[in-house]
Amino acid sequence: MPFPKLVVNRAMDGRRKQKTDSIGAPAMGVVVTGLALDTALGDQLQTWAKLLEGKTAINLKQLFTNLPPLPLALQENYPRSPGQLVPPLVQAAIDDAQLDPAEEPWGVAIGSSRASQCHWEDWVGCNIKPPVAPNFELVDWWQTLPDQAARLAAQLLPEVTVMQCPMAACATGLWSIAQGVELIRTGHCQRVLAGAVEAPITPLTLAGFSKMATLAPDGCYPFDRQRRGLVLGEGGALLVLETRELAQKRKARIYGEILGWGFSCDALHRSTPAFDNHSAQQAVKHCLTRSGLTPEKIDLIHPHGTGTLFNDQREAALIQTLFPQNPLITSSKGATGHTLGASGAIAVALTLLSLYQQQLPPCVGLKEPEFPLNFVGIESVQPATSPLNYGLCLSFGFGGQNGAIAVGHAPIPTK
Repeated sequence: MPFPKLVVNRAMDGRRKQKTDSIGAPAMGVVVTGLALDTALGDQLQTWAKLLEGKTAINLKQLFTNLPPLPLALQENYPRSPGQLVPPLVQAAIDDAQLDPAEEPWGVAIGSSRASQCHWEDWVGCNIKPPVAPNFELVDWWQTLPDQAARLAAQLLPEVTVMQCPMAACATGLWSIAQGVELIRTGHCQRVLAGAVEAPITPLTLAGFSKMATLAPDGCYPFDRQRRGLVLGEGGALLVLETRELAQKRKARIYGEILGWGFSCDALHRSTPAFDNHSAQQAVKHCLTRSGLTPEKIDLIHPHGTGTLFNDQREAALIQTLFPQNPLITSSKGATGHTLGASGAIAVALTLLSLYQQQLPPCVGLKEPEFPLNFVGIESVQPATSPLNYGLCLSFGFGGQNGAIAVGHAPIPTK
């Protein structure tokens, strides 16, 4: 679905500029009223509490007989499938939003970069060492198509008007949320369940990343001088998106607002991003323009932060170039592992929690920063000393995918 062109009303009073669509009407405010997380640290409450404590879920495990032990981030002793991840997330998001799902028709925009690869590999041969998941079973082929996560969610809702399943490598989560917002702004629906889910811990995925020499041998340490690669993790995040009018009418708790986004593609290489950062800069600049923000307004950035040598270096250079005011930086993959397509959705959820709670989780695993950025350390975890109003989430994926989403702090007290 193409995005409508946005123009900006150049207000001179210094406040955030009013966003308008291509015909001059004000862009519809889309807010987040429900938030569900599933990471290796646990659900929303568990993930948030453990992040604030600087804990990590990464442990050395040997799950597959034909692969050596590797650091991985899982909740249990076995990898879960999308079918195990999606239903609890859907229920948790609806419960968190305090909604009766039958009140309004829904839109669904839930993506996954790996989809049901775990099932495809199961058909080739089951290499999982005991203990195997209690409800492990081979499913019908039609249930393993790339839309599995979105379809499973749609089947749990009473009425769905639109279902989308975006795929954009590691930018999938951001793309899915942007598509969800656009479904509301274009009038397709007033309420959308948006986000991403990933079950990437499979023999083929591990073998592929190992072949590229990107897997860390011990742990994940984004932006640290001693970083040695990424660590795979499983999980996802789903957001309940609503029009501001609908949320205010039912006096809903509001975590924040999705302000705008920007996407671009380097189109340079199947896995290596462009060295000059030009395309990535364009994505961030487009995001800020759509959001009516200037770089100086961004208080907090949640970077992609994979822990690989080149990607962290490239991302640090991008932030230094575009944000000379040196905003706060908090990354989560040192705690949750890299959930690939779901990582952007998790980043948005955590950034919304930071703005809503006015708290800053630390960059878990970061001990000796290589770059002069304003990283949040474990010793500085405390309520923010100055207001956190605007956050920016970044994602970068194979094929040169670049994504950015800006969120704003806009709670409405529940009465």
